[in-house]
Amino acid sequence: MITRIEALCPLAGRIILGLYFLLPGALLKISNFQGTADYMASHGMFMIPVFLVLTIILQAAGGASLILGYKTQIFAFLLAGLTLVISLVMHNFWAFEEGIQRGHETQNFVKNLGIMAGLLAIAGLGAGPFSLDNKKAA
Repeated sequence: MITRIEALCPLAGRIILGLYFLLPGALLKISNFQGTADYMASHGMFMIPVFLVLTIILQAAGGASLILGYKTQIFAFLLAGLTLVISLVMHNFWAFEEGIQRGHETQNFVKNLGIMAGLLAIAGLGAGPFSLDNKKAA
């Protein structure tokens, strides 16, 4: 028999991660498209419009997927990969001199490792009982 915490924790985790990708992820990138593009350019990114649109699409679809618990393992794995790429390209703390900017990028890099850990746990363990994935299996 599944306990209440075993049932509710995956749901809460999925919702929190989903909101992270929807709100500061996709929606802020849409509302500040040029600012995000400029930030990407400052990190040496290329083909910015293409990669920015792809990122927005993946973050929006992946965030919704996590919240609903639909195709959760696939989207969690894809978002973990996207987060890894973003971390390596956009939060490359090792390329900065000691100081505030390096500390900021280090913090974002390590935060993203934590987000990736949660996503990989979902990718491996599934969405949990309160999900559309689980409803289809029943």
